Amino acid sequence: MAAISAWFWNERFWLPHNVTWADLADPAPGVEYPKAGHLFSALPLALGMFAFRLLFERFIASTCARRLHIQPGAGRRAQPNAVLEKVFTSITKNPDSRHLDGLSKQLDWEVRKVHRWFRNRRNQDKPSTHTKFCESMWRFTFYLFIFTCGFRFLWQSPWMWDTRHCWYGYPYQVMTPGLYRYYVTELAFYWSLMFSQFTDIKRKDFLIMFIHHLATVGLISFSYVNNMTRVGSLVMCVHDASDFLLEAAKLANYAKFQRSCDFLFIVFSVAFFITRLVIYPIWVLNSTMFESWAIVGPYPSWWLFNFLLLVLQVLHIIWSYLIARIAVKAMLRGKVCKDVRSDIESSSENEPDTPTEGPKAYCHSPKGENGTNGHCAAAKARLQNHSSW
Repeated sequence: MAAISAWFWNERFWLPHNVTWADLADPAPGVEYPKAGHLFSALPLALGMFAFRLLFERFIASTCARRLHIQPGAGRRAQPNAVLEKVFTSITKNPDSRHLDGLSKQLDWEVRKVHRWFRNRRNQDKPSTHTKFCESMWRFTFYLFIFTCGFRFLWQSPWMWDTRHCWYGYPYQVMTPGLYRYYVTELAFYWSLMFSQFTDIKRKDFLIMFIHHLATVGLISFSYVNNMTRVGSLVMCVHDASDFLLEAAKLANYAKFQRSCDFLFIVFSVAFFITRLVIYPIWVLNSTMFESWAIVGPYPSWWLFNFLLLVLQVLHIIWSYLIARIAVKAMLRGKVCKDVRSDIESSSENEPDTPTEGPKAYCHSPKGENGTNGHCAAAKARLQNHSSW
């Protein structure tokens, strides 16, 4: 274990040239540098945050949903049937005509009745709009809170106005209480998302999002350990700037406030493009790649950190393309084909009562029966949990 620890915490990887862990171990009285052990405090905070979320969704978000006439609503449940249940769990959840005919003869039921059973059984596993509203309201509340706190903190920080301050005196930069709280709160939130993913609405990209949360935790922790927290705080603030707008658009969508959903989606799109395609590369990447090179110089963890930030920029471009495509389709065609992932989230009250064959091609007009705006629905499906790092 000692050999593994020595290999992992190799000073030549983590620290600039001529700097050792011993140099950072005993700072002057009243001075504190980041240490890996500080990050353990995020775990109990994450558990507390998860517990608070359960109370928030039950007593606050649920009350707001009911006042907006979004009721929990237990959907129609399928009557118990061992044969159909076995087919549903082992073979197919959406049988074609051949399966329906065979089951109809086996049970002496009408085909329509068998199809209705499968529809009701699928609906049992789908979350209600009330549940989705409560989850989005929690994320909206946290994202708005952390962005407000982070922006207020950075407003008083010199590195917000001159990013070269991220590197002056590096790595001998004091960890202030405000920066520590900001970092640990963000880290705890993403730990809590990893916990809550097992109780949230189950989606097809469960594994992908779990890996995403794990990568986010790793990147935040990585920047803390090698004391790149100043530029890390800028990265977090830039990403938090648009997250709460997406959740607000989804809340308006669930409440069937069409005009509000349209407006918030437009504001979110503009904020996303500006922060991810303009501010992030010009303000953040320019500092991490060029200013730091001139002031500190490159070293192994510096290369890794910049590589990860460049990968993040590639993701920004992909997400921006998806948002732009959704917006263009909405304007030119007046309707948008719903993303496959949203099929798991959508309420299926409008499913046809007759058997269907072939691939699903769900398309909603901007103001469909279920009150779901086309581009808002597609946006929430594609960008449900887009990276905050």
